[in-house]
Amino acid sequence: MILETEQLKIETEDARFNSIYPIHIKKLSERHWTPVEVAKLASDFLVHKPKCKVLDIGSGVGKFCLIGATSTDGRFYGVEQRAELVKLSQRIAETHHINNVEFINSNVTEISFSNFDAFYFYNPFYENIDDSLLIDNKLVLDEKLYFAYTEYVVNQLKQTPVGTRLVTYWSMNLDIPEGFILEFTAYNGKLDFWEKKF
Repeated sequence: MILETEQLKIETEDARFNSIYPIHIKKLSERHWTPVEVAKLASDFLVHKPKCKVLDIGSGVGKFCLIGATSTDGRFYGVEQRAELVKLSQRIAETHHINNVEFINSNVTEISFSNFDAFYFYNPFYENIDDSLLIDNKLVLDEKLYFAYTEYVVNQLKQTPVGTRLVTYWSMNLDIPEGFILEFTAYNGKLDFWEKKF
C-alpha cells in the first residue's frame, strides 16, 4: 500500500510539472522527458561542488535542466538540435525566472565536454534506431547517426578529469569509459550514477 501511495505521489508531481507544456509535448512525456523524481535524484548527485556546470545531452523540452536548476545550486546547460524545443525551454525558463539554466541549439558533436563538470544522458539518440514514437519528423534520422553520436559522447567522456560525474537513464547500451565507477543505481538498474575515479 505504501508503494502504491508513493507511486501515485510521483505520478501526480510529474503531471503537475508537465502542465507547463503544450498538449503535443505532454503526450510525449512518458517516453521522451525525464520524470520529476528522476531529475531530482540525478541533479542532487551531479551537483557535487559549488558552481557545478551540468550538461544535459539532448535536452528536449528542457525538463531535466529546469528541475535541476530549481532544486540545486548548480548551473544547467541543455544541448538540443530542435530549435523549436530550445525556444520553448528558453521561454519557460524566462517566464519562471530560472536564471541558472541555458539552452543551446546545436548538435552534441559541436559541444566540448571540457566546459562542464557533470553530465546527464537519457538515451538521446535512440530515435535514430527506433521510430515507433518520434518527437517529430523534422530531423533526418539514421542508424549511423546513433553510433556516431554515441561514439562522440564516449570519446568526450574519456577526456574528462577525475571527479567528473555522470548519470545515465535508460541508457544500458552506452559504453561507459574506463575510469568511471558505478556508485549506485536506482529504478531497477535504469538509473545509474557514475563518478570518474581514475
